[in-house]
Amino acid sequence: MKIFVICSKRFYDKIKDVEHDLKKAGHSLTMPNCYDDPATEERYRTMGREEHSKWKGQMIEKSEKVIKENDAVLVLNFEKDGMKNYIGGATFLEMYDAFKLGKKIFLYNDVPEGILHDEIVGFDPVFLNGDLKKIA
Repeated sequence: MKIFVICSKRFYDKIKDVEHDLKKAGHSLTMPNCYDDPATEERYRTMGREEHSKWKGQMIEKSEKVIKENDAVLVLNFEKDGMKNYIGGATFLEMYDAFKLGKKIFLYNDVPEGILHDEIVGFDPVFLNGDLKKIA
């Protein structure tokens, strides 16, 4: 299966283990935008609102194209700043695109509590509960 890994850039350090296990199981992975350079967004942010806004829009469009090329998305959602199972705005939008395109959505951990809880549940994700062997 072709899988696009999506998550907060704060979780990029957890991707290597996931990548190893999924490739060993025969899956091919597409890494998150800016995975090779997590500081990219901050550089654009320092260029000013207009440059950052333009770049952010390009990343949202790029994500949709990447989702189309994959069979599924894997949402890595861990604790961030005391928030259990964190899913940020960009990741939520990528999940929405995957849903609209009829792609499978795998959620590494449970749905976070908060304002978007019901919408995330509505995407009908497959709950892995940390078990990557459930990806099929």
